[in-house]
Order: sequence, then structure tokens, then C-alpha cells
Amino acid sequence: MRKSIYIILALMLVFSIKVSAQIALDSVGRNPAYVKTIVNRSESIVKGLNLKNDYARKNVLNIIANRYFKLNDIDDKYKKDKNALQAQLYQHHFEFAADLANYLSDKQIEEVKDGLTYGVTPKTYKAYLEMIPTLKDNEKLQILNWLEEARELAMDAGNSNEKHAWFGKYKGRINNWLSKRGYNLDEERKGWNQRIEAKKNNNE
Repeated sequence: MRKSIYIILALMLVFSIKVSAQIALDSVGRNPAYVKTIVNRSESIVKGLNLKNDYARKNVLNIIANRYFKLNDIDDKYKKDKNALQAQLYQHHFEFAADLANYLSDKQIEEVKDGLTYGVTPKTYKAYLEMIPTLKDNEKLQILNWLEEARELAMDAGNSNEKHAWFGKYKGRINNWLSKRGYNLDEERKGWNQRIEAKKNNNE
């Protein structure tokens, strides 16, 4: 019994050391101007999390910045071999959220993912709900699932154009799906614009 307790305590200690270890910024050998840009970009994402613990905040900042560095390194090394590129992106995709999970809640990790992809997922989802107020719950869930899937792919994209391209692809899929379910998107969009104008006029 006593031996089991010692083993448990030892494992807890190892886990504690792993979680509390300082995450180093992978900046050695990189252009200082590039590093500064990435750190500033990462800082803007971390700022929105309102983390009170400075130690956790620094680690989260470095995890995000290192993610940018990792994607850039993979792109530079495998850009001539698309299959190898995709394989490497997939191999390293899930470790990012796993690293963040040591310091952030699931909701905060979602916020980081949105920060990396310009907030397209929540903005687009909100737009669909406003454009088509009659959406059923299962339709709302399917739209959100597709947008989150697009976000996962966009997170690994090398630049903003590629990120937006993933969302464009999935929005096309969503629109086609909604049309097949009987929604007239042109009419829905027209009605939405009319509601926006009416609300604007009422507030003037």
C-alpha cells in the first residue's frame, strides 16, 4: 500500500514538473524582425484570453509563437513535395492543442484557434444564423461542425489567402447543402439585408 502511494506521488511530481516547465521560444537562428512579428501576433491572441498567471501566460505565448515557427519550417522544407507537406502538417497538428491544454480550458483553446484564423468561424456561424432565422437545431450543428473542420485545416495553412480559401471551400459546401434542403439563399440573403437596413434606420 505504502509502495503504491510512493509511486502515485512520484508520478504526480513528474507530471507537475512537465506541466510547469518553462516553454522556450524557438527563436535561435531566426531573423529577429520575423521573430518580433510572430511574437507580436501571438501576443494579440494571448491578450484576449485574459490570463492572470504570468507564468502560464508566457508559456501559452511561446506555444503559439512556436506553432507559427513550426508551420513556417515545415512549409520551407516540404513546399516542393505536397504529399510530404500534408503528412508533416498532419503529424504535428494535434500536438498544438495538447500543449495548450496544459494551461488553457477547452473554451480558451477554441479562442486561440479562432485567433489563428481571424475569427472566421464564429463570425460566419453568426452570419448564417442571422441570415436564416428558421434554421433547425440539427442544421445549425452541421454548419458549425463544418466551419470548425475548416478552421482545423486553415490553422495549418501557410498564409492568410490559404486560410481564407479553406473557409471559402467549406462555405460553398454549406451553401450547396442548404440549397438542397430547400433554402433559397438569394432570398434569405435579401431578407437579411432588409432586416439590417431596417434596424439601422430605426437606430438613427
